[in-house]
Amino acid sequence: MSPTRRCSRTACGRPAVNTLTYVYADQTAVLGPLATYAEPHAYDLCDTHSERLSAPRGWEVLRLAPDTSAQGPSNDDLLALADAVREAARPIAPVRPLPTEETGRETGRKGHLRVLSTD
Repeated sequence: MSPTRRCSRTACGRPAVNTLTYVYADQTAVLGPLATYAEPHAYDLCDTHSERLSAPRGWEVLRLAPDTSAQGPSNDDLLALADAVREAARPIAPVRPLPTEETGRETGRKGHLRVLSTD
């Protein structure tokens, strides 16, 4: 079980639900769903601090709604998993042994490699 990420605001111990990033070139603060990984230049915020968020004067706040279709596996994910299980369950074809000095004769050589014939 992974530890719950906490709100980045000082003295706030509530669990984080959103991630805030700044796009300085566009003077935009982007508040979106909690990022998969904690990033050093992003801020994780709880519900309360996400709602109260304000940006510097002249900046735009872009609030991204969570993608509800991304919650849980999709049909494509389930089909890919089923295909992988089927592939893993297939019997392995017998491997034909390679010729060796005992089973074949050498017909050529290039450097350290040898060509063996099964005749």
